[in-house]
Amino acid sequence: MQASTDNPLVDTAWLAARLGDARLRLFDCTVHLRPAVPGPYVVESGRADYERAHIPGAAFLDLGNDLSDPEAELRFTLPPAARLAAAFGAAGIHAEDTVVLYSSTPPMWATRVWWMLRGAGHPCALVLDGGLAKWVAEGRVTVREPTQHAPAHFDCQPRAGAWADRQEVLAAIDDGAVCTVNALSRSMHTGESEVNYGRKGHIRGSVNVPYASLLRDDGTYRAAAELQAAFSAVGASTSPRVICYCGGGISATMDALALVLTSHANVAVYDGSMSEWVRDPSLPMSLGPDG
Repeated sequence: MQASTDNPLVDTAWLAARLGDARLRLFDCTVHLRPAVPGPYVVESGRADYERAHIPGAAFLDLGNDLSDPEAELRFTLPPAARLAAAFGAAGIHAEDTVVLYSSTPPMWATRVWWMLRGAGHPCALVLDGGLAKWVAEGRVTVREPTQHAPAHFDCQPRAGAWADRQEVLAAIDDGAVCTVNALSRSMHTGESEVNYGRKGHIRGSVNVPYASLLRDDGTYRAAAELQAAFSAVGASTSPRVICYCGGGISATMDALALVLTSHANVAVYDGSMSEWVRDPSLPMSLGPDG
């Protein structure tokens, strides 16, 4: 039943035809970011949304708690490999499973878990294009009864180069072979927004492809040709390596998925992103357009 991992998206019809398959592991990954002062936000689990309505057979993955490092200073930090393997195993994910992820909010939460599974070496992790909103808009059934998969053994085999740290991002500023892409909004990139992570602007030398620009009005990803054009316009498509970042390594995974859709072979996500970068005043930032 596995779809091609060259295209990590599946549509609602594909999923509907496979509900109930013994090797399908379907998960709701919803998280909310609620505005706060001082901001930029507070994190709220999407478990209550899941309990109100979810796709039949879907279990809930708690990204903010079960899939984040509890000992890290920053929210959503990638756990060590052993802890991550234990969490995915507890969720019932086995190497032979096809994992499909979705959110009732923007797809960044599903794409974050997708990137974590991809980075851990899982052979078939996929994202439901359009998420729960598209499923509901098409009149498809939702349920309230929870699903919990039996625990499994998850063999974590980290994929080299899937994640970047601040040292690599710093080195990339003067490395013409690396394009660093900011997935945040244009106004946050330029520093014009009042919302920021402690310092205004963007990592010096980075370019901007806002995550929201990757989607159509119905919340599905734009065609590969359109995505290719967006990344080509900032030099990312022809760069040997691309590092994506955002505020905390979440929406950056939407850009990472888009790059995979365009067949870019060397993409990384900066896990700490701006939340880490702004803490060190020696790490350079810029205001205004790209550069």
